[in-house]
Amino acid sequence: MANLKLACVLFLCMIVVAAPIAQASITCTQVSNSLMPCLTYLKSNGGSPPPGTCCQGVKNLNGMAKTTPDRQDACKCLKTTASGISGLNPTLAANLPKNCGVNVPYKISTSTDCSKVK
Repeated sequence: MANLKLACVLFLCMIVVAAPIAQASITCTQVSNSLMPCLTYLKSNGGSPPPGTCCQGVKNLNGMAKTTPDRQDACKCLKTTASGISGLNPTLAANLPKNCGVNVPYKISTSTDCSKVK
């Protein structure tokens, strides 16, 4: 469960892109559910590509986080979740969007300042 949290935090930070300011509507449950299929991959050595179900979750989450508040909330959820996951591979987490064909214009990391995500 802790690894899922880190994966979610890292992924959300990756999918944050610029958008108009609006009230956040994404939940931590949505973030976690979207990235659950990525957990095994994110705890591996990266010898194979992420599973299709993982990449679909990444794409779905990216589509849900359309506003700045959504992306910031998703980032916070990912960071909180990730802090409780042992064995998470930070390099795989940082590269997950790229490996799934999703463009994210910022660094995905547990050190990302979610308040600066646009």
